[in-house]
Amino acid sequence: MTNPEVRQVTDSRVLAALSHPLRRRLMDVLKVHGPSTVGQLAERTDQAPANVSHHLRVLAGAELLEEAPELARDRRERWWRLVSRGVRWSHSDFDADPAARAVADAATSLNLDRHVALARAWHATDEARQAAWPSGPFSTDRWLHLTDEELAELGREVNDLLARWADREVPDDGRKREPVFLFAYGIPATP
Repeated sequence: MTNPEVRQVTDSRVLAALSHPLRRRLMDVLKVHGPSTVGQLAERTDQAPANVSHHLRVLAGAELLEEAPELARDRRERWWRLVSRGVRWSHSDFDADPAARAVADAATSLNLDRHVALARAWHATDEARQAAWPSGPFSTDRWLHLTDEELAELGREVNDLLARWADREVPDDGRKREPVFLFAYGIPATP
């Protein structure tokens, strides 16, 4: 059965499966559009179905995706869904093994690259598309003075807020709603 919660990853092999741009994108497409066939995923990512199938099998091998056979109309149609709503990991879980730490670092780097690329893509879109969202897109940053525990509490509060919006019942009011990507980082830093 599908677990709607966020999976805590402690196995570097799972992070290695995530450390590929197309696999990361396939996970995003499944988050946005829900269970999908290989053909739908290929179309949404502009990839060959055989390539998508290969990467889906890698993600399934890491127990990040699972087949959804109950959605198939016949034996040839294969549907895929996420096992968990999301994943998270702590670098401290990989500190004992330098190779595993390198995989965790690569997964974190790819994740950050994906986040920044989505923000850059928005700013590179044409003026007509941006004009359709005159008050929507935003960015914010703050410098705070926090302890480790306070940063963890803030993280839980931000995640709870985002989960409330992500898990809400989408109103059936005839208004068009598009996928919106939102990310936030809270990291110790020096100005």
